Amino acid sequence: MNRRRRFMDESVYITYSDMALLMLVIFIFLFTIMVITARMSGGSQSEKLRGQIQDLQKQLSAAEADKKSLAKNLEQVVVNSEGNYLEKVLETSTFGRKDFDLFIEGLQNIPGDDIHLVVDASGSMHGLASFLVPVLRLIVNKSGKKLSAITWFSDNKAETYTGTMGEMFDRLMRGAPFIGSMETIGHAFRVAARNSPPPGAYLLVGDEPSNDQIYYDRIPSPVFTLPLGRSDEATTVAYNTLAQKTGGRMLHLDFR
Repeated sequence: MNRRRRFMDESVYITYSDMALLMLVIFIFLFTIMVITARMSGGSQSEKLRGQIQDLQKQLSAAEADKKSLAKNLEQVVVNSEGNYLEKVLETSTFGRKDFDLFIEGLQNIPGDDIHLVVDASGSMHGLASFLVPVLRLIVNKSGKKLSAITWFSDNKAETYTGTMGEMFDRLMRGAPFIGSMETIGHAFRVAARNSPPPGAYLLVGDEPSNDQIYYDRIPSPVFTLPLGRSDEATTVAYNTLAQKTGGRMLHLDFR
């Protein structure tokens, strides 16, 4: 009787052990299936994602190529159609033809083969930003000089752009803030000299005198200055001083 009971106890123990082992095997099997399924799903998603990224990269490359082509074509249109373009600019602007012609004549006296534009991008220039680029583009073309770089400045911040004319003006309108209240012209010229080789001359375009120190002897090329907006004695004195101390001259463009 005791032997039979011991046998039954052992059988029950073995049965429970087998059941536990079976449950463990089933758990491991299900876990393995889950892992494999997850990996297969993740792999297919990764392949799909990689394909989408490759398609986006192709589209981005095509868009960049189209942008460069458009910029070159736009430059060519402006150069070949300066007469018509000038008429449109004069029709939509607030300055007179006589003033503009005199200004262009002064530009032709700029030394060297290239110019580097230094543009005020503070809040005071916000109202002029809408037609600033077409006027600057026309000025560069009529001057007969190559535009080597553009540096904008505002509130002790400045950035220099190089490339084609179209690329530089596009980046100017996208990157320049046209906000802020500090006319940090001294800082702008330090950034311009650091980020680009000395040009034939710099052309400073702005509407207020500098709020920071300008080290005239550290500016590597003559500065031609162009004060815009309403006539202001402080601006005129500051821009004329900058031009004289660097070997340039102040140009005039009166808005009416």
